[in-house]
Amino acid sequence: MIGLFDSGLGGLTVLARVRERLPSADIVYFADQAHVPYGDRTHAELLELLHTNLERFDEYGVEAVVMACNTSCAIAERYGWPRANAPILDLIESAAIAVERAGVARVGVVATAATVGAGSYGRTLRGRVKNIDVVEVPAPALVPLVEAGRIAGDVSRAAVEEVCSHLPLDLDALVYGCTHYPLLEAHFRAALGESVRLIDPAVTQAERAAELLGERGRGNGNTTYVTSGDDAAFRASIERLCFASR
Repeated sequence: MIGLFDSGLGGLTVLARVRERLPSADIVYFADQAHVPYGDRTHAELLELLHTNLERFDEYGVEAVVMACNTSCAIAERYGWPRANAPILDLIESAAIAVERAGVARVGVVATAATVGAGSYGRTLRGRVKNIDVVEVPAPALVPLVEAGRIAGDVSRAAVEEVCSHLPLDLDALVYGCTHYPLLEAHFRAALGESVRLIDPAVTQAERAAELLGERGRGNGNTTYVTSGDDAAFRASIERLCFASR
């Protein structure tokens, strides 16, 4: 069994990519919606939540934790990963691999305020890709919009445009530094144009999960959804977003 977690709905974008690579894997997805959005929380709070969530997966007996929360990965990059029984795939490391493969020189990262404040994306990308120029921009308004189901329409479009207005005009690529943001891709594409490459770390994260698990990734193809918030609302959101079947 594979464990994935996020503060809410955003990690479902990672789940969808993992399911493409490992269609028969058994997966438990945990959404910590009682504490969403993570991006507004202190580092101490986030580190405590990370400890708690990894302990949950220890209890489930997962064979691997495929991180679906950039903010948690940023906190772990800065303060160290808590001990866990299963190997952990770091989403920010997957982003760095994707950027290196893309061969780009000037990269923007849009992420939560906590992720940007931790500086983890900049350190990780610069540590892996020589002479890369990284610009990190916080986007605190976007996660609440996605959690509320406001993906289409003028409000979300304007929110994305406002975020993109803080990015340099000469970007080669933009990295989604939060798993909620791929759900707003149409707005990012409209704001940035066709010349900027949009990089979703979930694609590389799923690839690494398949490489790590190999034959152990075979199961019955079951997905178990768990939330610390309202269960009925969470399941309605899953159905509305049309992600991998339960």
